[in-house]
Amino acid sequence: MSAVRRKFGEEYQVVNTTRGASFPAPAKRKRQRFVEKNGRCNVQHGNLGGETSRYLSDLFTTLVDLKWRWNMLIFLLTYTVAWLVMASMWWLIAYARGDLGRGHDPEYTPCVANVYNFPSAFLFFIETEATIGYGYRYITEKCPEGIILFLFQSLLGSIVDAFLIGCMFIKMSQPKKRAETLMFSQDAVISQRDGKLCLMFRVGNLRNSHMVSAQIRCKLIKSRQTPEGEFLPLDQRELDVGFGTGADQLFLVSPLTICHEINPKSPFFDLSQRSLMSEQFEIVVILEGIVETTGMTCQARTSYTEDEVLWGHRFLPVMSLEDGFFRVDYSQFHSTFEVPTPPYSVKEQEESSCLPSPAPPLTPTPGDPRSRRERIFSLDGASHTEGTVSRLPSKLQRMSSRNGKEAGKASNTQAAEKTSNTSEPLRSSARLEESTNQMKAEPHILSAAELEYHRLPLMPTPVPGPNLNQLPAAGGWPEDNLPEKLRRMNVDR
Repeated sequence: MSAVRRKFGEEYQVVNTTRGASFPAPAKRKRQRFVEKNGRCNVQHGNLGGETSRYLSDLFTTLVDLKWRWNMLIFLLTYTVAWLVMASMWWLIAYARGDLGRGHDPEYTPCVANVYNFPSAFLFFIETEATIGYGYRYITEKCPEGIILFLFQSLLGSIVDAFLIGCMFIKMSQPKKRAETLMFSQDAVISQRDGKLCLMFRVGNLRNSHMVSAQIRCKLIKSRQTPEGEFLPLDQRELDVGFGTGADQLFLVSPLTICHEINPKSPFFDLSQRSLMSEQFEIVVILEGIVETTGMTCQARTSYTEDEVLWGHRFLPVMSLEDGFFRVDYSQFHSTFEVPTPPYSVKEQEESSCLPSPAPPLTPTPGDPRSRRERIFSLDGASHTEGTVSRLPSKLQRMSSRNGKEAGKASNTQAAEKTSNTSEPLRSSARLEESTNQMKAEPHILSAAELEYHRLPLMPTPVPGPNLNQLPAAGGWPEDNLPEKLRRMNVDR
């Protein structure tokens, strides 16, 4: 147990399959099984009517299928009746010829010598049938009917011996007895393997002789109703255990875990841990192979009901490496331990994964050209969008500052020609100056088209107001209306 915990972790716990307090199961009424755990099919045929005569047409198979007690009774009765009938026929021949009263006469030649009564006739038949031949009782040449009866006795005895002894031999060497040494796990488990939810059970071979061409199949027995309203009791569906990949072909020299992947094609696609408690189904497992010693085909069967399927469990390893060989510990063959397993069905998991997730916030990346936002400036302020900013190269900064100085000189030249001194242009020019300074102080990324745009002189939009003078259209700036002192301060800044 400590070795298992070191290997699989402390959170795993070996579970007793008798279902103690470690894995409580809901109390359910014991339901009728279609196939018993030992492989016997729980089906009885009734109301055959006149069809019972078909059993006599295949009498040999009928005798082999009978239970041992009935076979022994038929065996004893057949030989006893045959011996008594044949002994009676020998006694009748002696009685008809008058040999019973003259058997001790040395001058008389009977049909069968030394036969005086029925016991002596019975002993003669047994000696003849068993080829014992004591030599005291024998057939004489003056009894043709005795010779014919002797030939009939020999033929009938050979037929009876071949039939009954052959029947007993076949019944003793039936391959179903080989199935007694093929083991199936007491429970099936559902857990994840390779990231997929799987139904698993374990098979093992107790003998050293191999099962040649061993193949395993699984059937799901479950009643259902068709869309047309037809009810199908005990409907059979195939469970894929690796038919397409060849995983159903077993090399059964050690215990193997058979896996059925639960996918959209599986009947358990919508089976969850909660729905497992209310489901009613039965999984029939069929293992077939050729017995290596006799060459006869053997079939072993078992079944698992919904109560025998453990959700979130895994089988305990039974293989260990010894000095020069591998050892199988069959004491842990039926043991399982709990593993973390989602309680949802595969259908629910796929539906949840297909749901659209909330869109992440749009954060521009440095290398994305769409993250660069244009900055549009107006006379009453500058607005810009959020994004990733970085400083301009020194060459571009010099170009921007040179364009600004040229525009300032043009503004000073044109300002000398203006004489308006209203208060409204002062406020607008102050806002423009503030936005311009903010633009120069704030680093941002410009594309080639944006750089070309900023090189050109801006075309200011007219500011509405009753006392607003029209700005010049050819490279004019609002600083033209500023007083001389403010213009010098603006240039110095």
